Amino acid sequence: MERPKFLNSELETIHPNPDWEGAFTNGNGRFINQHEPFKTSFGMLLKWQLFSRNPQKEQKENDNRRLPFVEHPEIFSRKDNAIIWLGHASFLIRLGGKTLLTDPVFFESIFLNRHVPLPFDPDTIANVDYILLSHDHRDHCDKRTLQFITKKCPDVQILTGLKLEELIRPWLSGNHVQEAAWYQKYDLVEDFEIIYVPSRHWSKRGLTDERKRLWGGFMIRYCGKQIYFMSDSGYGRHFADIKEICGAPDYALMGIGAYKPEWFMQYSHISPTDAIRAYQDLGARRFIPMHYGTFDLSDEPLLDPIDVLKKQKPDGLRPLAVGEPMLLTFGKASP
Repeated sequence: MERPKFLNSELETIHPNPDWEGAFTNGNGRFINQHEPFKTSFGMLLKWQLFSRNPQKEQKENDNRRLPFVEHPEIFSRKDNAIIWLGHASFLIRLGGKTLLTDPVFFESIFLNRHVPLPFDPDTIANVDYILLSHDHRDHCDKRTLQFITKKCPDVQILTGLKLEELIRPWLSGNHVQEAAWYQKYDLVEDFEIIYVPSRHWSKRGLTDERKRLWGGFMIRYCGKQIYFMSDSGYGRHFADIKEICGAPDYALMGIGAYKPEWFMQYSHISPTDAIRAYQDLGARRFIPMHYGTFDLSDEPLLDPIDVLKKQKPDGLRPLAVGEPMLLTFGKASP
């Protein structure tokens, strides 16, 4: 019996297997991870929140350290190629005069309290060309931020995964949205390419929509170089798959935080130690850590993930301050 395919017929599929399905479901319209099952449950959440002791509770309560921060008021007027961390999973990536934002979350809400400010005044937002929206979780997909950016930048396009447009369409100002399956390339008239790639995660926005929308990361290709944005992911075989199918990235933007307790978080978020394994699986050259220090989502202190990572000293590690530009040089030795 032929298995169903979950592909956007308007986009190119780069997976070398002609029978590639694009994504996988459990047969009831719920997406699943390709290699590892989704194991977390409401019962596990209650066990963590109500019955688990946090061995770092006192340390966390007494740790007042915060992420390094660089104010960058001219961030949207610069033209140089750069990667700039905006906190959590939000990056500004500038390539060939175009501006990309990954998972922008700029405002606080009842769900999220920022522990580092934005490096710019939101009213200065301008000239954003693409928003790369990895999945529907509120710390990656923020209604207020998307409404704000699309009003300020009415021509911005949203690149995302299957089934997300229905959720975000009411928030937008008529903006063009492209939905992709894993290993599909977005239809762009640019000097760069963007491919939606797998992650080990899940999706949920309300009470009944668990795993109704696809989740993933992005591979960006420009001038012979590759930038990989992981988004949210537990450790898994998909990192090696991405290298095999897309090639090794030059820059890997890797999550390292919201990982404790590991018995609960490992299915959704990668630990600093496993992030190093994933970085090595990818064969990447630069490791830019993210997804720590901005929002308090788990048991560990805010800067615990970067402490652990620095102790292990992986080759190519390049932590960024929030607002600090990492300049990209193409055709020459990269920084």
